[in-house]
Amino acid sequence: MHNEVVHHSISMMGMFQDSDLFMKILILGLLLASIWCWAIIFDKLIMLKKLRERMKYFEDNFWHARSLSDFEKRLPKKPKEPLAQIFINAYQEWKHLISEKAKNSAIKVEERLEKVMQITIDRQIEKMETRMIFLASTGSVAPLLGLFGTVWGIMDAFNAIGATQSTNIAAVAPGVAEALFTTAVGLIAAIPAVIAYNKIMHDIDRVAGRMETFANELTTILSAQNHKGE
Repeated sequence: MHNEVVHHSISMMGMFQDSDLFMKILILGLLLASIWCWAIIFDKLIMLKKLRERMKYFEDNFWHARSLSDFEKRLPKKPKEPLAQIFINAYQEWKHLISEKAKNSAIKVEERLEKVMQITIDRQIEKMETRMIFLASTGSVAPLLGLFGTVWGIMDAFNAIGATQSTNIAAVAPGVAEALFTTAVGLIAAIPAVIAYNKIMHDIDRVAGRMETFANELTTILSAQNHKGE
């Protein structure tokens, strides 16, 4: 009996090696999910940082432009920056409405502009939220998978105790430690995912609010241009 106890290791690697096939698959799955979560986290944080810098650069140029038509000519036809896409789509729609002699209906112009810009904003938000569902799913499912692994491991530990007819703590501890190990791995995967999800979604909401503000300002400017007959 004593010889079986000393072969168990309480280290993380030892507990992984001593666990059965199901537990190993579960632990590896949780670790892979954690690695993928960190890849998504770093990608999103870098993307949002660059996005905020490009938006600031665009706004500085926009508010210092001599005219809307001159500013449009300086932009690429298919810009990647969200505010530039909002401007291009709205300005082209405005010119189309003017060419249709729709300027006599200010309400119609504003409604069409708001619709075009809202579609652009929704597409940008959808693009920014890509793969965020994985963070949310990991944050909610990983602890449950870890708990399931713990229950599975404790059942195995009790079966082993029953087979050996021993209640010695030295015989029980390794099996219980292995069972609790999966819960720890589940929390390691879930906690960063939950924190990062809340942080990144908050940043996305701030970017979305910034786009909404610019869209409202652009609607006001184009409506004023329409009243002037331009």
